[in-house]
Amino acid sequence: MLFDGVCNLCNGAVQFIIGQDPEGVFRFASLQSDAAKELLEQFPEAPADVSTVILVEKGRLFTRSDAALRAARYLPGAWPALYGFVIVPRPIRNAVYDWIARNRYRWFGKKDQCMVPTKELRGRFLGYENV
Repeated sequence: MLFDGVCNLCNGAVQFIIGQDPEGVFRFASLQSDAAKELLEQFPEAPADVSTVILVEKGRLFTRSDAALRAARYLPGAWPALYGFVIVPRPIRNAVYDWIARNRYRWFGKKDQCMVPTKELRGRFLGYENV
């Protein structure tokens, strides 16, 4: 999962997913990182900006609401039920996603620099596995 590393909402979502994912299914990278840029070189359809979350699942790239809903399927409890929102037409889902994305810094703030994972979490972040 690739995310905006300076966005407080995005960082909060990553921390939430890590807490819900003790098996370590998810790997993360900030969209601003070299690791993310290298990964995205494999996908010509990848967006050039950092206004979206990106999920790479089984060799396929998903963005915006598709990425968020697909990620929910891997979480425990009732979270996978959110995937049911895929029945909502993508333009409507993405309009809501884009509205939140446009306002995320104003509502949740942003950091001056990307999050650096703790020593315990480095293996979950691309580019930090061997640090």
